[in-house]
Amino acid sequence: MNLLYLQRRDRLFASLLLALGVLVPVLRGADGPGTAEDFQRKALICQAANVRPSPQQLAWQELELIAFIHYTVNAFTDREWGDGTEDPAIFNPTELDVRQWVNTAKDAGMKMLILTAKHHDGFCLWPTQTTEHSIKNSPYKNGQGDIVGELATACREAGLKLGLYLSPWDRHEPCYGDNEKYNAFYKTQLRELLTNYGEITEVWLDGAKGPDAKDMEYDFHDYYAIVRELQPGAVIFNGPDIRWVGNERGYARETEWSVLPRSRDWRFAHPDEQGRDLGSLEKLAGADTLVWYPAETDVSIRPGWFYHSREDRRVKSVDQLLDIYFSSVGRNSLLLLNLPPDRLGLIHENDVQRLREFRQALDAILDENLALGVSAQASEVKGKNPAYGADKITDGDKNTYWTTDDWTTAATVEFDLGAEKTFNVVELAEYIAIGQRVERFVLEAWTDGAWKEFASGTTIGYKRLLRFDDVTTGRVRLRVLDSRVCPTLSGFGLYRAPRS
Repeated sequence: MNLLYLQRRDRLFASLLLALGVLVPVLRGADGPGTAEDFQRKALICQAANVRPSPQQLAWQELELIAFIHYTVNAFTDREWGDGTEDPAIFNPTELDVRQWVNTAKDAGMKMLILTAKHHDGFCLWPTQTTEHSIKNSPYKNGQGDIVGELATACREAGLKLGLYLSPWDRHEPCYGDNEKYNAFYKTQLRELLTNYGEITEVWLDGAKGPDAKDMEYDFHDYYAIVRELQPGAVIFNGPDIRWVGNERGYARETEWSVLPRSRDWRFAHPDEQGRDLGSLEKLAGADTLVWYPAETDVSIRPGWFYHSREDRRVKSVDQLLDIYFSSVGRNSLLLLNLPPDRLGLIHENDVQRLREFRQALDAILDENLALGVSAQASEVKGKNPAYGADKITDGDKNTYWTTDDWTTAATVEFDLGAEKTFNVVELAEYIAIGQRVERFVLEAWTDGAWKEFASGTTIGYKRLLRFDDVTTGRVRLRVLDSRVCPTLSGFGLYRAPRS
């Protein structure tokens, strides 16, 4: 059953219960009936707190770090955007090795590769039946190659997921601009990709459009329906499942909500994806529907998305990659890092080396969780039930969590580290399977006989990572200052990053 339908149905059901007075005791909480405005605000909070990810969205979020592979004729023309006039004969990667791509990504801790099966130039990396502008007319493997198929096999062998990018904008196809003909053409290509290559985990839809075909209307709703029909386990980027974070620099917001409003005239893409505030209660108020719509943060390891030899010395530094990781994965987003193969068909040695250094640096930071298994005590526990006790935060199990009774929106958890320990990184994780709730929190250390703040933040979501100067203490306190209905926390980590 459609997730949006369920959420809309649940909202109507909640409205009916409100009208009948069934939810009045719940929404009143412990602080009395309040005003009509208070009642409406609590109803909104209750609704927002209970929007949940689909199983596919949750599994996608847990991938954390994935790879983008931008590859087409652009690697041979030294351009970022091809114009569709390129001769397929120029596409001749003499040493192409998809297993090198897969091994590079896997060694870096990536769990999926998304390939540009067709970029804006229209050149197809599989032997499509829809056009001659494809790999079948290139020198690669004497026209017998199929990079989509080769990558699908390599990913399966390595235990990685596969995603595919299929650009709606096609600068080669003559029928582009004719809505009926081109949409039929595109849907055929989509069906080929989603039928012939096994399981696809993410379908990446770009919204770019040719300036010479401004009236071209992409039939996104049919595109989505085809994905749901042929790959029901896949999530759709720039569709009903995943949104763009709003920039290509690698940074999510300090306050990154996964629960967003959806209006009747909204084609799934948020009307202000680059806005600073997408999910506050003020933004949610008055929406027709609330949806779970998490952010994907895309960025390239180089300045460009495609390989250019002039950028061989401009690969992002380890510090830059770490900052991007902490500002994407560490801010309730998923990081999609682009690794463009060169003319030979290989990820360049400079990129490979930098990824290796990045992984080593990240592993050194997250090597030992100083809070794993430590004693934890909470000011409030739901129903005083040990199944929701504070010890669930530090047990290392992502499927257990601490929470409080409904409308206990502020609470504290104190962690006894057993001895003084030094750390400079903290990790927090909500149990997002039942929603995203925490709005503000503070972290404090017991120092010189008093609690002293060392970090603070707003949203947590799937994961929140914070860095700060060294803190040495034997006791840490988390104060949740505000949350929607009640907070949840399934993970807590303290780490000591080596100082360079």
